[in-house]
Amino acid sequence: QEAMQAFGKSEVIVAVEPTGHYWLNLAYFLEEHGIPLVMVNPAHVCRSKELDDNLPTKHDAKDALVIARLAKDGRFLVPRLLHEIEADLRVGSTLKEKLRKEQTAVKNAIVRWTDRYFPEFWTVFRDLGKTALSVLEWTPLPADMAGRTVEELLEVYRQSEGLKCPQKAKIQALINAAKDSIGVTEGTAMARFEIAALVRRYRQLEAEIAALDAELKALVQTTMEYQWLKTVDGLGDATIIDLLAEIGSFAHYRDPRQLVKLAGLTLKENSSGQRKGQKHISK
Repeated sequence: QEAMQAFGKSEVIVAVEPTGHYWLNLAYFLEEHGIPLVMVNPAHVCRSKELDDNLPTKHDAKDALVIARLAKDGRFLVPRLLHEIEADLRVGSTLKEKLRKEQTAVKNAIVRWTDRYFPEFWTVFRDLGKTALSVLEWTPLPADMAGRTVEELLEVYRQSEGLKCPQKAKIQALINAAKDSIGVTEGTAMARFEIAALVRRYRQLEAEIAALDAELKALVQTTMEYQWLKTVDGLGDATIIDLLAEIGSFAHYRDPRQLVKLAGLTLKENSSGQRKGQKHISK
């Protein structure tokens, strides 16, 4: 406002180069006060900063001038700030992706652990189901099964939450595999501590992802787009949630080509280096 008064201007546009999440607070603040904010592509700033002085130097004053000139020339994008359900879907979908990545990392750590201390474990179990997690919780090492019968182990595994009927055949196969295990037998005290921590975190992530899924499904079902997308064969709730979290409401788009471009599927012509009269079309 002081700058507008000093230069006799009646309108103002704030231009920024987006850096991570730091611009969002300013964007929402300016929106509340009716001041437009635009974003310039960081790659454009990097490429055009040498046009004036032919130097690759970078500092705040120079960057601000380059951003202002790009905005003056109309080389900017207008960000669409998310509100209400759209904002919740985006935040929830992003969180779910982070939790799934962490779950995959924990699962890989469990696989590395079993490869070291109980490599025969995966000859009996194909995945980390309830029985497999119960085995790792109560008898993680082959030595823990020595001298114990199937019935004894079944009673132990039933202590795990949600596991009522462990598979007897798998437990017998695991006992047989443990007899001739080639797993490491040193450092077992801390090995037990490590696998216990991994199993607890894996179960916690499972519960958090399930709870988040339920919240997201209840939220997305309140949107108009959900009712239409649900009629498309092959589209489940998870896909619809991710789709609407990414693009928002269809009301924001005037033409299907906007969604095609957003997906990065716009066709472009590349005729450089081609013989005269020939064109090469690529994605």
